Amino acid sequence: MQDEVSENESVDEAKPEEATVIEDLKVGDIVEGEVTNITKFGAFIKLNDKFEGLCHISEIANEFVSDIGEFISVGDVIPVKVLNTTKKDKLELSVKKAKAKEEPAMFLKKKTKDTGFEDKLTGFLKKSEEKQIDIRRNLKSKQGITKKRR
Repeated sequence: MQDEVSENESVDEAKPEEATVIEDLKVGDIVEGEVTNITKFGAFIKLNDKFEGLCHISEIANEFVSDIGEFISVGDVIPVKVLNTTKKDKLELSVKKAKAKEEPAMFLKKKTKDTGFEDKLTGFLKKSEEKQIDIRRNLKSKQGITKKRR
């Protein structure tokens, strides 16, 4: 039994390594951090003198993110949620999970800012529908398919 206890102690000693890496922070905590660097795959956020973490591009916002610069910039102090820890004092962070759940998570592209394009598109659809009606009408008359009047 003493051998079992010593084996369990050694197993328990291996687990606290991850816990001792981050003494002040726990998974699930929401803290403020400063954006130190932005890359095309995410943003590096410094929480304090000891800890820095990565917020992946998929964890920036509740919508499709093609340019992180539209949402955050270097030097911004933002709230982040700690998702996971690594053995090298690195953190996996999330900006969207730190915010209150006011909006549902939808991965939709934003509408274009150019309203002229949308106007052109609706005009094109109307004209296209009119042309289709004319083509069907002409096709029926050429095939001899007409409705008989009573």
